[in-house]
Amino acid sequence: MIHLIAFICKVVAVLCTVMSMLYYMVSIWSAAQFHTGQIRAKSARKSTSFTPPISILKPLKGADSGMYESFRSHCLDYSQYEILFGVSDANDPALRLVEQLKQEFPATEIRVVVCEQILGTNMKVSNLAQMLPQALYEHLIVNDSDILVGPEYLKNVIAPLADAKVGLVTCLYRGHASPTIGSRLESLGISTDFAAGVLTANYLENGIRFGMGSTLAFRRKDLQSIGGFESLLDYLADDYQIGYKLAQAGKEIKLSETVVQTSVSAYSFRDFWRHQLRWARTIRDSRSSGYFGLIFTFGFAWAIVAVLLAHGAAWAWILLCTTLALRMVQAIMTGRLCLEDRQVVRLLWLLPLRDLLAVTVWFASFLGHTIRWRGDLFYLKDGKLVRPS
Repeated sequence: MIHLIAFICKVVAVLCTVMSMLYYMVSIWSAAQFHTGQIRAKSARKSTSFTPPISILKPLKGADSGMYESFRSHCLDYSQYEILFGVSDANDPALRLVEQLKQEFPATEIRVVVCEQILGTNMKVSNLAQMLPQALYEHLIVNDSDILVGPEYLKNVIAPLADAKVGLVTCLYRGHASPTIGSRLESLGISTDFAAGVLTANYLENGIRFGMGSTLAFRRKDLQSIGGFESLLDYLADDYQIGYKLAQAGKEIKLSETVVQTSVSAYSFRDFWRHQLRWARTIRDSRSSGYFGLIFTFGFAWAIVAVLLAHGAAWAWILLCTTLALRMVQAIMTGRLCLEDRQVVRLLWLLPLRDLLAVTVWFASFLGHTIRWRGDLFYLKDGKLVRPS
């Protein structure tokens, strides 16, 4: 009986490894297709004439390192736009950076909206709901406070909205790591794991059905058609939900060829673990079917199990080496080629550790419904934040 159980486990490990290898190959192909689209888009951008006025909404809470450079990158050569910064506290330290930005770019329309009301458990969305009435224009862009953008960002991101069928444009992003192990693991995961999953979903599903906080570009009327920001007030993954709701309403969600950058905090290993667990439980609640399927993407872990159960047989080692090679190619194709993340190659030695930790996080995500967000404890229920009683 013991031998039979061991044999069945070995077969399962091998099958799951093969499934993961197939996933890696599809992911590599998806990255190649996306990169081809990036090259084509660069040629098409020269003839783009759709440049409507834009309101950029940036909700803030506190000041982080690199934040000013992120703010500064949004002051671009574009026909007509404004930047609205929203805070719930008139004494928020981030406002000093906003004042500095105003002084450096006096010709740019930069305004502050103090959002005094607490409309829901997600304070970011609460601020956005109070900022929106102050925005002047129909076309809106929302992105996180730590997002660094390129000089053609506004023109490139808004262009797909010239098509009335497109309801939302969102962007992939790469992480800029701080010199701590937690930060490097986080950054590596963004560029080689998260982005790879998005590109694969984009290819297999002929488009995506969600948004990402790195960039959300949309029309005011389309937002209002799904209930405005008020319909997102209690969701943790508000960026995901706005794309999901627009897709449900029949709008296309466009993954832009433009890639932005986020600064990854100097996480300790404990901070990294908490952030990964929060992220995992958020995805679990938001996209449960796809999340369960991740079990077939942990190829390195499954290959190690196969080696152990096969007692180090040569064929098992070949399977492990082949799996690891495919994973490395996937990481380089996605991170270096598509995202232009120059840190990826230097951090590849951490990839096996990152993948083993990903398996652990995946299992741990099913052991509870609590998360810590901005220092507060919440329960997740159907993707919504609930404060403990």
